[in-house]
Amino acid sequence: MPGRQSRRSVLAAITALPLTGALSACSGNDSAASASPSSRRTGKTTITFWSALRGSQEVVDEFNKTHDHIQVDYQQVPSGTQGGYLKLSNAARAGNAPDVATIEYPQLPGFAIDGVTRDITELISDKLRRKLLPQALGLTTFEGHAYSVPLDVEPMVMHYRKDLFDKFGFDVPVTWDEFADLARKVRRTGGGRRITLFPTDGMTQFAAWSCQAGAQWFDTSHGAWNVSMADAPTRKVAAYWQRLIDGGLVYTNASSARIADAQIGTGLVLTRLSGAWDAGAQMNAHPEQKGQWRIAPLPQWTPDKPSLGTHGGSTFAVTKDCKQPEAAMEFIEWQVSHPDALKARLSSGASSQYPTVSDLIPVGSKAFDEAYYGGQDIYRLFEDEAHKIRDGWVWGPRMTATGYVMQDAFARAGAGSGTLLTAARAAQDGTMPDLKALGLKTTTRST
Repeated sequence: MPGRQSRRSVLAAITALPLTGALSACSGNDSAASASPSSRRTGKTTITFWSALRGSQEVVDEFNKTHDHIQVDYQQVPSGTQGGYLKLSNAARAGNAPDVATIEYPQLPGFAIDGVTRDITELISDKLRRKLLPQALGLTTFEGHAYSVPLDVEPMVMHYRKDLFDKFGFDVPVTWDEFADLARKVRRTGGGRRITLFPTDGMTQFAAWSCQAGAQWFDTSHGAWNVSMADAPTRKVAAYWQRLIDGGLVYTNASSARIADAQIGTGLVLTRLSGAWDAGAQMNAHPEQKGQWRIAPLPQWTPDKPSLGTHGGSTFAVTKDCKQPEAAMEFIEWQVSHPDALKARLSSGASSQYPTVSDLIPVGSKAFDEAYYGGQDIYRLFEDEAHKIRDGWVWGPRMTATGYVMQDAFARAGAGSGTLLTAARAAQDGTMPDLKALGLKTTTRST
């Protein structure tokens, strides 16, 4: 087995993993040798799975019902920012991480660098690779090495109140200029209505808008982590939203706060700009608004050259502590590509994930209750939008910490102290010490 490797030496500074034998543990012989005595006697392998995703219990139940040789022991954990990621990190330090863990795209590089997830490049079958949306697989692959399998990828779309659009005679905006014009019209209707909420806890939303405009906050060219969180496209996005904030045309508060739920529930917010997953969350949170919402493509800067960023999405990683990586990968592949897995997840009634396997789109369309969105086939819309996702986006190694810095500055900007641009610059400044503490070679750009 290879020994612990330098953070600088692995994958040319992209992940620099301290793997402690993870690569050799991926071989079939090692897996069989490390299986528990009870597993060898019974011929049944049990793997552990941690996730906060809606519908996971239903998925595991379906898998266990249809698989005799592998059984999954599922544990629901808090969402990542609510303690789930800390729980995973602590378990990995103690050497008892679950076999399979759910990790969102922004946090994956950090868990890879910390050696929590293992390199599964050789475990992903060619058949599965061919099925996965390339942009999604790219978000889990660093310098040619894969560290998780994408479950869903979430193109940002515009959820809008069709009943209120009809009432006031509003057209659905196609460009961001039209969106700003509509924001002024909505404000003039009175009653405290606003076109949307700028979420002060929304680092990932801001990242999606910046990605759409062409930003590249992180890249790993020339053997270093190059950081540019205030590049020209980001400045363009920051200036756009700053004008809406300064004009009192949008709400500025946390999307997770009770006030945000009230703004949606009372019809004060006419659009929600978020990932495809949010359709199910909206349906679950506000069943009384059934039939009032529709979904449209996100406004574009240049309609004839459409581009999108992603907002949300999860992946499944095999951890360094997994003793049966082949069994873990069999469960993962079934989760992300089998129709019964998606049916089971959608049966929870609280999910509208957009799968990274295009073969599952008809399954999603059929299983999702279209009545909430007035009979609209939202999965077909998601399919069209997913192909607009810009390729090449890279998340940084410490996005949770980076996000906290940015969101603190967003909250101050929303209260009139500072701007969105200063928030982006503060996030970059706050990110650099963390990257240097990891021993990574870094560069910064301010243009």
